Amino acid sequence: MKTEEPKDWHHIIDKVDRLLDRFDAYLEKSSAPPRFDVSLFEKHLAFRWERRTVGGFLVPIEHPHLFDLDDLVGVDMAKEELTRNTSQFVAGYPANNVLLWGERGTGKSSCIKGLLKPFSPRGLRIIEVQKDDLLHLGDILRLVRATPWRFILFCDDLSFEEGEASYRELKAILEGGIEARPENVLLYATSNRRHLMPEPMNDNLGKEIHPEEAISEKLSLADRFGLALSFYSFSQDIYLSIVEHYAERLQLDIGRNELRGEALRWALFKGQRSGRSARQFIDDLAGRLALRNTSKTP
Repeated sequence: MKTEEPKDWHHIIDKVDRLLDRFDAYLEKSSAPPRFDVSLFEKHLAFRWERRTVGGFLVPIEHPHLFDLDDLVGVDMAKEELTRNTSQFVAGYPANNVLLWGERGTGKSSCIKGLLKPFSPRGLRIIEVQKDDLLHLGDILRLVRATPWRFILFCDDLSFEEGEASYRELKAILEGGIEARPENVLLYATSNRRHLMPEPMNDNLGKEIHPEEAISEKLSLADRFGLALSFYSFSQDIYLSIVEHYAERLQLDIGRNELRGEALRWALFKGQRSGRSARQFIDDLAGRLALRNTSKTP
């Protein structure tokens, strides 16, 4: 038996189609990045790239971490090279992309953040880009290309696993893509890995006819950073000098021998002698001393 279609069936379909069109338009509008106001580069020193469903946008960082480079102890050579390269860059002279690699907690990220205080008055701005957002580097470059400021794209803790798409995108931006990188942009990255890519033993034992070519492909990304600055584990003397520097800066009321003894016990507890653990120790010590002094107040 043949059933009859409702007389208003086509009318219902038309209404649903219109609703879907309106919903699609809403989604497109809500996911599209807002038009960026380049005058924000005048008002703010640091930015972060945030993804949307479609593309992304730059968000000003209202309270950037203005780290003081003088607080970095034990990494003088790397700090001097980074500062020199950045000086050339902000002056409009040729400079290199930089990879800061080495032990965790030794000041790699702080070195980059510390560039804002001396160089932001000369037009330097920093844009933080997460590794997963490297596929949007082209969008970022289009936003900053025609502006008078100098930009460091800062990618912290950079490393890749096999097959990640953003790996090849980054290679093209650094050197080798058909689109020229703007002369007012450099990439500064930190990593615990020297070569950024995993290098398993089976690279040498696998089925590749020419395994050296596969290994060379993995090394080529790090090679595209013109300057690679190394950060090594700190000796006990350097660790203690960092502790004493912070204690003096905060004017902590504690004897030198007691300070050094507690700092060494902290490092043993943490299993690490680094600038980060030294700062964590000083924060803990400063809090304990302040609490002790408060409890003594009648």
